[in-house]
This record gives sequence, structure tokens and C-alpha cells, in this order.
Amino acid sequence: EKRNHFREEAASIQEKLQEQYIRENTVQMNLNSMTGKREEIQAGYEGLKLEKEQLEKQTREIQDNSLSIQLELETSAKQEKALEEQINASQEVLEKKKAEETRLSKELEKAHVETENLTRIRRELGELKEQCQALESGMVQGKEEVSLKETEIREIEKQVTLAEQESKEAQERLLAAAAVKEEMNQNYKSFFTKRDELSGRMNLLDKECYRLNAQKEKLEESQESQVNYMWEEYEVTYSQAQEEVQEISEDRAEIKKNISQMRSEIRQLGNVNVNAIEEFKELLERQTFMQSQHDDLVEAEKTLLGIIDELDTGMRRQFEEKFAEIRREFDKAFKELFGGGKGTLELDEEEDILEAGIRIISQPPGKKLQNMMQLSGGEKALTAIALLFAIQNLKPSPFCLLDEIEAALDDSNVTRYAKYLHKLTKNTQFIIITHRRGTMTAADRLYGITMQEKGVSTLVSVNLIEHDLDK
Repeated sequence: EKRNHFREEAASIQEKLQEQYIRENTVQMNLNSMTGKREEIQAGYEGLKLEKEQLEKQTREIQDNSLSIQLELETSAKQEKALEEQINASQEVLEKKKAEETRLSKELEKAHVETENLTRIRRELGELKEQCQALESGMVQGKEEVSLKETEIREIEKQVTLAEQESKEAQERLLAAAAVKEEMNQNYKSFFTKRDELSGRMNLLDKECYRLNAQKEKLEESQESQVNYMWEEYEVTYSQAQEEVQEISEDRAEIKKNISQMRSEIRQLGNVNVNAIEEFKELLERQTFMQSQHDDLVEAEKTLLGIIDELDTGMRRQFEEKFAEIRREFDKAFKELFGGGKGTLELDEEEDILEAGIRIISQPPGKKLQNMMQLSGGEKALTAIALLFAIQNLKPSPFCLLDEIEAALDDSNVTRYAKYLHKLTKNTQFIIITHRRGTMTAADRLYGITMQEKGVSTLVSVNLIEHDLDK
């Protein structure tokens, strides 16, 4: 009864402990979430602060640029005002010419009216002539009437002549006014063309001024480099060179050729070294030291080669011994996992034992001996597991993590794998990532992640060791 009571208390305590674990995990996840949010807010604040600094910098640059732009706008406004004054003056002249044109048009219309009157008078003259002819043919009226009519005819002819003359003068004035109007239009167009041309020339002059300034800066830099070259090469300043300048009648290319030849001859003379004896002594001492170093290195090379040979011999011996042990352990693990059969390891022949390849030969129960690459997927996986456990048996490690190595096995092979894994837990602690039921059944403890609430992950653990409670 006490044992049952203690079992119930232990189960209750275990449930409370599990609930406490769940609460602790929930609080920890919330804390991590709040920490992440705080870091995001901090990062956002830093970004906003940096953006504010950049905006302040851009504001200062815009304020600096606005001053220069304001000066340019004032200059442009002055130029525009002068051009507007010229345009207004030209507009006044144009208005006067238009008024003159209107006046001349009215005179032209008047001349047209007079021309029509002249035509009418000519028509009436024709009619009068016809009447005159009728009078002359009929001789009905007297000479006084004839004389009167003739006088009227002469007056009318004078009026016709005056009207024709005035019409010609009006036509000439009209043509002159049209010519003046055309000239004014041409002048007006030429004014705008000239304005555009002046604007283009101003732009070209600005570009030319910029180019000349750049060329001036390059020439100043070239002049400065030439002055520095004169000082570094000849220790002569620009003013001294101007004082000592002479007229050179030779060709510039010939002068350069002579300079090159003289420099070549100077280089061929070499340097006069007054410390040659001391330098020889130093070089001799250095040569003696380097020779001793060389001899030491040669001796060390021989020593290292001997050590390498000893290491190669020891490595080959150790590799042969461990390879034979792994081969025996592999055969044992293979037979136990497969329930029989045979597994072996072989080295490639006619190759150095330290560089030779390794062949894995397996013979599952009921099959012939064949290379591992010719097996099925599950057989390959179980063979690889057998090799892993053989190495683990030879030199057990205190801790081992296995990630779904039995995923390709069928249920019966999973059961054998789990049983064999239990034998290795005496010396090694295993953590296994798996989805296979047989492996989880053989485990001591299970840990899983569940999401009872959306976005909140919770750790769930199950203890499968019941006999510890009995103790």
C-alpha cells in the first residue's frame, strides 16, 4: 500500500514537474520573443537616428546650394529685365509701324474707292461720248451745248488723270508701307534670333571658361611638377633657371639625345664607395653566418626525413593493426545486425597502405558476396551502420549523436538496430534524432516539440524508465 501511495505521489510530482517545465519553457520563449522585439526596436531607432543625421546633412547642403542658386537667379533676373526692356522698346516701334500700316491701309481703301469712282467716271465718259456721237450724228443740239459738253469732258478727263495719278501714288505708298512692314517683321525675327544666338554664345563661353580654367589648373600642376623635378634632379630653383637661361641653337631632340648619352656614361662610371673594406668585412661575416645556418638546415632536413620515415613505419604498423581489429568488429556487428551473413573490409592492392582505397564487401544472409554499391538502399544503410558500430566498439566515445541513420531500414531491421544500440549504452550516451517507432520504443527518454498554441512552441518530454521508480 505504501509503495502504491508513493507511486501515486511520484506520478503527481512528475505531472507537476512537467507542468512547471512547460510553464518555464513558455516564459523563456516569451522572454526570447520580447528580447528579439527589443533588439528590433533598438535597430529601428538606430536606423531612424542615422536617417535623421543624413537628412540634416542633406538640409545643410541644400541651404548652401540655395545661396549660389539665389545669386544665379538674381543675375538671370537682371539679364531678363534688360531683355524685356529691349523687347518693350521693339514692341513700341512695332506698334507705331502697325499704326502706320493701318493708316496706309485706310489710304489704300480710299484709293480703291477713288479707283472705283474713276471707273464709274470712265463709264460715264463712255456714255457721254456715245451721247456726243449721237449729238454729232444727229446735229440736233447747237454748238453751245457741244462746247459745254466738250468742256465738261475735258474737266472730267482732268479729274480722271488726277484720280489715276493719285491711285498710282496711293499704290506706291501701299507698296512702301508693305516693304516697311516686312522689314519690321524681319527685324523683329532677327532680334529673337540674335537673342537666342547670344544665349547660345553665353553658354559656349561658359563652357570655354570652364575648360580654360581646367587647362589652367593642369598647366599649373605641370609647372609645379617641373619645378619640383628641377629641384630634385639639379637643385635649381625656377628663378635661378631664369637667370641662367641661354639661347639654345641646337635641336631639342639632339639636346635630349645628348642628355641621355651623358646620363648613360655617368651610370657606367659607377659609384665611388669609400667604405668598401668595411662592407666586405660585414658581408664576409654575414656569409659565414649564413653558411652555418645553411649547414644547420641541411642537418635538420636529414633529421626530419629520418623522423618522417619512422612516423611512416609506425603509422603503417598501427594502421594495419587497427584495420584488422575494425575488420573483425565489422564482421561481428554485420552478422548481429543482419542476423547472419558476412562482412569484410579490403584494401586496394599495389598501392601505398596509407593512401590505398578501402572496399566494403558484404554478404547478407541468402545472398552472394558482393560490393556494397550493388546492395539495395536499406542494405547499404544497415552496412554503413554496422561499420559505424564496429568503430564505436573498438574505441567507445562518451557521447554520440545519430541523425536518422535508420530512416531507410524496414521495421525488422529497425528492431535489431535498436537492440544492438542498447548494448552500446554501457560506455556511450546516445542522442538519436528519429521518426521510427521501433527506435523510440527502445529509447529511455523522449523529447519532442509541440505547438498547442499558434506561434508558441513547447518542449514535451516522456520518461520511459519505469524500473527506476520501483527502486
